[in-house]
Amino acid sequence: MDINLLNDFVDKTKHIMINNILVLKDGEKVAAYNWEPEIRQNQYSVSKSFTSSAIGIAIEEGLLTLDDPVIEFFPDKVPDNPSERLQRLKVRHLLTMSVGHAESHLMAEQRYTTDEMDWVKLSLNIPLDHEPGTRFLYSNVGPYLAGMIIRRLTGSDLLEYLMPRLFEPLGIWLPTWETDPYGNSFGSGGLMLKVSEIAKFGQLYLQGGEWEGKQIIPVRWVEEVSKTQIQTGSDSPYNAGYSYLFWRGPEGSYRADGKYGQYSIIMPDKNAVIAINSFNTGDENILDYVWEYIYPKL
Repeated sequence: MDINLLNDFVDKTKHIMINNILVLKDGEKVAAYNWEPEIRQNQYSVSKSFTSSAIGIAIEEGLLTLDDPVIEFFPDKVPDNPSERLQRLKVRHLLTMSVGHAESHLMAEQRYTTDEMDWVKLSLNIPLDHEPGTRFLYSNVGPYLAGMIIRRLTGSDLLEYLMPRLFEPLGIWLPTWETDPYGNSFGSGGLMLKVSEIAKFGQLYLQGGEWEGKQIIPVRWVEEVSKTQIQTGSDSPYNAGYSYLFWRGPEGSYRADGKYGQYSIIMPDKNAVIAINSFNTGDENILDYVWEYIYPKL
């Protein structure tokens, strides 16, 4: 353990509500600091990257492709005479936040104020104001539908599908996951994990999807996730590029990223992973501190 690696980071972030940080390098735990005991907490949109992983595994299993039309999975949920744009909506658009809506949906309180219990039907009946694939808009609709595609294809809930394929191989015992009104895992958020568990997830991707000699995530999926699939229009170094439910970052990094500072940051150039659990409701970006005070020391 490098007792000095996190000194500056810890000192400079005293005013930010960070709970845990764990740093892995060359596959080993090199530094950690716990402001609070390590427990499972809501990962918010880090959950999306697990949904992405499920799709990557399902593609490798021959269950679907990125170019499959979304409406083919939900023929009973689409509106009568679906629009041409809806007919052109593909799986890849769900994963790149480019569905075509003018506004974000299924966000936070929206999920609990709608009278419609069938969120798949709700999502597929929202008009598409833009051609799918042409405009980035961060929304929970795409990842949720991606998770529900797993349900339609396998008969298993997203969490059930991932247990033997991802969680169990990583030694992660059954987590809880927010659900829709019918009990389906909400693929956009609400997965409960510890910082050490999201660190394992990042290390899995750093290792090309391999864990203890077994290929958990297809190599091709890891390669695609590590590339920018769509430009977001942001000028932030942390948010300009987006992949398949992962954010791109500086120096070739990419990450699973949650609303209040939950991160699993994969840094291939340093052969390192930084995992953070926080509840940062302020305006400061924890990533600024990561890149200034930790990254140069790795």
